[in-house]
Amino acid sequence: MFRSRSWFGGGLWRNKNPHSLEHLKYLHNVLSKNQIVSENNRGLLVETLRSIAEILIWGDQNDSSVFDFFLEKNMLSFFLNILKQKCGSYVCVQLLQTLNILFENIRSETSLYYLLSNNHVNLIIVHKFDFSDEEVMAYYISFLKTLSLKLNGHTIHFFYNDNTNDFPLYTEAIKFFKHPESMVRIAVRTLTLNVYRVQDASMLRFIRNKTAVPYFSNLVWFIGNHVLELDTCVRNDADHQSQTRLSDLVAEHLDHLHYLTDILNLNIEALNDVLIDHLLNKLFVPLYIFSLLPPHSNAIKEGNTRVSSVVSLFLLSQVFLISRQQPLVQDLAHIILRGTSVNGENSSVLAQAAPVFVAPTKTLEESLDCDHVLTSGAGNLGFYYNNLNITDEEKEQMLAQEAPKIFLDVIVNSLDCTENDYSALFALCLLYAISHNAGISPDLLDGLLIPSSNPEQKPRYTSWLVQKLINIITLSCQLGCKVRLVTLELTISLLLRLTLKDRVSLLTDAHLAAVLAAREESTSLLRNYYKREDIFGDMFESEDEELRKKPLNVEWLMMDSNILLPPTGTPLTGIEFNKRLPCGEVERARRAIRVFLLVRDLCLKLSGEKETQLPLTNRNDCVQSNAVLDLTNSDLLSCNVIGPDGVRNHRFLVVESNQIMLVVPVPGQLGFGQPTLSALLHDLDVTADKQDVKSLYISAKYTTAGPMVNTRFIFDDSIRCMAAQQR
Repeated sequence: MFRSRSWFGGGLWRNKNPHSLEHLKYLHNVLSKNQIVSENNRGLLVETLRSIAEILIWGDQNDSSVFDFFLEKNMLSFFLNILKQKCGSYVCVQLLQTLNILFENIRSETSLYYLLSNNHVNLIIVHKFDFSDEEVMAYYISFLKTLSLKLNGHTIHFFYNDNTNDFPLYTEAIKFFKHPESMVRIAVRTLTLNVYRVQDASMLRFIRNKTAVPYFSNLVWFIGNHVLELDTCVRNDADHQSQTRLSDLVAEHLDHLHYLTDILNLNIEALNDVLIDHLLNKLFVPLYIFSLLPPHSNAIKEGNTRVSSVVSLFLLSQVFLISRQQPLVQDLAHIILRGTSVNGENSSVLAQAAPVFVAPTKTLEESLDCDHVLTSGAGNLGFYYNNLNITDEEKEQMLAQEAPKIFLDVIVNSLDCTENDYSALFALCLLYAISHNAGISPDLLDGLLIPSSNPEQKPRYTSWLVQKLINIITLSCQLGCKVRLVTLELTISLLLRLTLKDRVSLLTDAHLAAVLAAREESTSLLRNYYKREDIFGDMFESEDEELRKKPLNVEWLMMDSNILLPPTGTPLTGIEFNKRLPCGEVERARRAIRVFLLVRDLCLKLSGEKETQLPLTNRNDCVQSNAVLDLTNSDLLSCNVIGPDGVRNHRFLVVESNQIMLVVPVPGQLGFGQPTLSALLHDLDVTADKQDVKSLYISAKYTTAGPMVNTRFIFDDSIRCMAAQQR
């Protein structure tokens, strides 16, 4: 969007010192004589504006008289005068660029106050630019963002006028919150956060009363429409043909959530109340949570806007993984975990009072033009909290007749992986995110998503939920199942969250027996590939190491748009192995190995035992480079080693029972050597050089000196080369 411009180029006034008060006076004279913009003087004015910015930046740091003259002659008025004329985008862009760089580079507070001391900057902000021009739009929004970076308790009053109740820097910027260009939207978010951080009571009161409701309501509507677009992309891309577009949509939703969280984390109570009210009543409940229910459910009105249940689970998981703001996540979690339907004569209270995802009655521009103060119409979520303020005795009496938890029931039913794990993965992510969210009261999760704090309760966890998780683990251990590795790993993480307290298992004997039976099934499944695959040992070690290096990170998982698409078994989609179904016998063997390792690790943690057998090979057994070895009785093979960089080094090759070493003699110690590299024999890939019988190519993924890739070993003769290869 930015056109490249040489900043202070040109050949104007070569005989004058460009950094001087005299030169600024000369430029003032040029502006005075060229107040009417024409084709003839357009280039001259552009060069003049560039030079003025350069002199002012220099004067800010070297000569205060420069700013004195600039203010004395009211030179910003020339800028305004130029803008008021239809001078075309060329001059407008240069003027905005000049202002942007000027304010960006001003360091002295006094100089900044001088520039802002009259109302010219605000008049420039409200000027009606031609925003259809991309360059004008880009430099204008960049100018506003630069100004917002200068806001503090002192400068805020240059922009916000308490008497006229006007704040053009903010109100003009938020009008571009849904601009099609992402750079503009990001700049608006940055500007608003910079404004909110200024602790000025009157300014925040203006934002709360005048702009909060229209801005947040329109922002929520914009986010909701973006979510509908994401849902459409998921529905129409079963063949994985629009992965790039889907990735962009998911990234944009994450940006929205982080922006909303940044606002909430500023802890401005007046703003948070309005924002949380709109998020709950206009977006999260009507669009995200209600979409969990079946399309023809009696609990919601027919014709309500909705997304697929898979997308709903995915979006809610992102909300709980990103936001920790207690009022928001607490209310959301309570609705999901405790929300019930209360039947009336004709329909449920939920259907009568439920929030609806609808467009705001006015656009943001129309709302900002209104003179009256807008207040938030607080939503009614009371129907979700029928049982909040009750005593323990009343709670016990109501347990037997408690209405079904309609949202939680849908989530739990999604854990059925008989056909596939498409919905189950997102249901697990949501339960995991809720259980690990620090903003949710433990009392709400107690006994449901975390172990019960009451030691008298037997069992101290939700038995039916744990049984669902064990069913997934058991199914994963069966041949030909449709459960992906990431689903199994997440299931195990959630099971440990529910049933481990202070590293002690709370599982009943029946549930523990089911887990142990699953381990036996995984072992039986693994035996099918033990003799079938020639490289089984290498595969086993590789998969074990991969699991150790890349433990499950649910936040990263929920950033991956590929999991929104139906599970696929082909690697051609570029989806990671653990996030798709296996393809071919080798990948089925890899999957069987990982299932065995995951279930085995689960059993060890439940029993409180430590790992003593894995990894099979301890690479720390390799001789380290700082060791000095007695090689008197060792068989040494002299060779030249040429790496990929072409550097030739003379070394001695030592082959032991389980490893090789490249050593150099230790000066002054006859018969002693120091290794420069060592590697285990089974990690080596040795290939003969067809062009030279004295050479071998050796590669090793793991050595004490890092990976060794296609390194050439040249021996003294073919006999020694053959001896090295056979060893």
